[in-house]
Amino acid sequence: MITRKLLPVNLRTSITADLFGVHYPFRLEPAIFGLAENLSEDYTGAYWDMYTLSNGGFYMCPSSEDLFSVSSMNGFQGQMSADALGITACLFAYNHLSFCRIDGFEEVCAKHYDLLRDFMLEHPEAGVILRAID
Repeated sequence: MITRKLLPVNLRTSITADLFGVHYPFRLEPAIFGLAENLSEDYTGAYWDMYTLSNGGFYMCPSSEDLFSVSSMNGFQGQMSADALGITACLFAYNHLSFCRIDGFEEVCAKHYDLLRDFMLEHPEAGVILRAID
């Protein structure tokens, strides 16, 4: 079982820098926020929690107890928790950025896609997330 650990505020910058370098604030974070906005009209901005995974992965999600209505580019429509929305947005961002040739950053994103997908497959909302990203 892959577990997650909430990143304390004082470690967020150093951990994301270690994992993604300068690409986190300039490419990855904006991509995740933009994808969350595109996926859900209910998402209008939020504080995001960040998690490291026991398999070496990373994801972030809105810090909310709300359910979000989600419409994906593949025609999926449904509801998911903030945690599932964050996982979905991160998977889309990792996938998209894995095709950009940027100093090896594409390999980092491909690796993090696989690590997060492994965690997601154990998530209670795995079926909904899979339908959204398919």
